Amino acid sequence: MSTNDKKRLYQFLHIYVNICYIMLDLLQKYVYNKKEFEKKGSFVMGLIVKNVNKSFGTKKVVDNISFEIQEPGIYGLLGTNGAGKTTTIRMLLGILKKDSGEITWNGKEVQRKHVNFGYLPEERGVYPKTKIHDQLMYFARLKGMSKAKAEENLLYWAKKLEVEQYLQMTPEKLSKGNQQKIQFITAILHDPELLVLDEPFSGLDPVNTQLLKNVIIELIKKGTYIIMSSHQMFSIEEFASNILILNKGKTVLQGNLKEIKEQYAANRLALSTNQNVDSIIQGLGLEIYHSKDNDYTININGAEDGYKLFDLLAKNHIQVEKFEIMKPSLHDIFIEKVGE
Repeated sequence: MSTNDKKRLYQFLHIYVNICYIMLDLLQKYVYNKKEFEKKGSFVMGLIVKNVNKSFGTKKVVDNISFEIQEPGIYGLLGTNGAGKTTTIRMLLGILKKDSGEITWNGKEVQRKHVNFGYLPEERGVYPKTKIHDQLMYFARLKGMSKAKAEENLLYWAKKLEVEQYLQMTPEKLSKGNQQKIQFITAILHDPELLVLDEPFSGLDPVNTQLLKNVIIELIKKGTYIIMSSHQMFSIEEFASNILILNKGKTVLQGNLKEIKEQYAANRLALSTNQNVDSIIQGLGLEIYHSKDNDYTININGAEDGYKLFDLLAKNHIQVEKFEIMKPSLHDIFIEKVGE
């Protein structure tokens, strides 16, 4: 064997031995982690809130609530004023300490070092006299972002939300809606894993509302977990697959929104005709909830009521332009569950 062949063989054996050491190390880590996993029991990836309680003095404001968010998307957290939503959010973020229960993220107790949070509070709070660009950079740097990455994200979201022309201005010179968009950027600038939005659309006009919705959709596609709290039920219904409704600190309803609605019978009929049909509707003993220019919303007791009306309209040669049997909206369900 020549000297060069021996040298190549030696190099090959050296590489082979190193690979064996690496594989052995990986195997040992796998066995250790498997034992630890089995010791602790299985866990669900994402956010788990389990049997969480919080009291202020003798008043219990969060009473044994539990829920899970196992995949990116929006989870709707709903309730009347004083129901315990904000307290729950503050415990999730570590702002308030829970009295008991568990809050975990990917199997670990929720702490700031474990979760990259973003938070848009209901109470807005940008610095009115500090240049927008400067304070956004300040918040990004607080989250540990490099200057270059912070600048890149800042310009990206400013363009998306159509506020790039205001970056060198102070917030006090902006409209309320534009100030809110700036605060929204502070919540997402650092690419959070878990984002909490408390009344995100409050005070926004339809154009700016749509801009925010577009950004939320983009964040979901990027894999962001989002908790949204809002009194605008149609916004929750548009985005959330799963919801939890609180009343006086207690859970009164939770689960998949589609499955919840399937448990209810149809209660409304949307109808449009080419002429006034009040007498036909009332002749069947149905209540007109609202009508305008031959567009009707009618209260019904199940789909059969709607089909009877449709047959009667057809027999009278009434042109039907719209006929939609509807199940209760989230608004209807919310009122049923928490209305006094």
